[in-house]
Amino acid sequence: MADLSITVDGMRFPNPFVLASGPPGTNGKVIKRSFELGWGGIVCKTLSLENDKVHNTVPRYGKYYHAHSTAKDQVIGFQNIELISDRPFDLWLDELADCKREYPDRMLIASIMEEYDRDRWIEIVERTQATGIDGFELNLSCPHGLPERRMGAAMGQDPAIVAEVVGWAKEAARVPVWAKMTPNITDITVPAKAARGAGADGISAINTILAVVGIDLDSFRPMPTVEGYSEPGGFSGEAVRPLALRQVMECARACPGATISGMGGVETAEDAVQFLLVGAQTVQVCTGAMLHGYEIIQPLCEGLEAFMDRHGFATVEEFVGKSLPYFTTHADLVERQRAAKREKAGQSNRDGMWRGDISAETDSLAAN
Repeated sequence: MADLSITVDGMRFPNPFVLASGPPGTNGKVIKRSFELGWGGIVCKTLSLENDKVHNTVPRYGKYYHAHSTAKDQVIGFQNIELISDRPFDLWLDELADCKREYPDRMLIASIMEEYDRDRWIEIVERTQATGIDGFELNLSCPHGLPERRMGAAMGQDPAIVAEVVGWAKEAARVPVWAKMTPNITDITVPAKAARGAGADGISAINTILAVVGIDLDSFRPMPTVEGYSEPGGFSGEAVRPLALRQVMECARACPGATISGMGGVETAEDAVQFLLVGAQTVQVCTGAMLHGYEIIQPLCEGLEAFMDRHGFATVEEFVGKSLPYFTTHADLVERQRAAKREKAGQSNRDGMWRGDISAETDSLAAN
């Protein structure tokens, strides 16, 4: 029987499926419920020291449907302009400690984000890890909201700042630190390598893609519309998976030895396996759980186990990164195809010569 557990940076996950930072991990109650259902780990909604500076709007979500359908099961993209948690930091600390007391064997990772200030990062790391959480995910990648405070993607798009902030976190952290990458950048490997160089244990990728989900053709207003106005927001869901796979693959190739938590459009076990094959050790799910319910953990685990049994894999580690050697350059593809054509032509010539020899021998025997 396949073993779905995996140990990453010293953290043992009962299975590689992790609820990603966002609405699914918005408080202690839902975190406990998720552990009860069987999720291997959870990254809680991003915390900051001062919740009174966080102001969410309503509405803040927009859906992108397949072929203009409005059926719930046809949502292939999901945009949000939601900010980080607006709940008090002290309340979060109490709830995180409570979750770890009740579920000591489940991995609870705290997503944290702060201003560009060393003392604030040191404080949030020290106070949060005192709750007993298993690891940190540094949110260096939120694509919207709070850029005026130089937070989120405003940090993650600058490799020098990425390295500096990761260094601050590692000064105080006694548990593993993952740096979450923004896809809204020319080359995601640049900040990924900066984070690794500064001591990050792992890389999380990707955060949502900055997008405009649509325009209302009657009012001419962008969606989601707040008092008639909107802003570009983070796009997630099935539609982003090909982009996420590419960037996770690039991070894995650029940062050998780094652990990677991959995410972006995962709704089925088959989706998740693809992230594992391109180098991720854990797979995070957010929009999939929002659209289909936290209970999707059961088919995710069942599907992963079926895949492993079908291919004879006893552990998840056996196929992590198994597809990476098959990525190459276009120039190499051209040369490989030329070589294959030459080999095929040579084989045809050899086959022709062999058939000619047989014919000659047959003719000789018939003459005698």
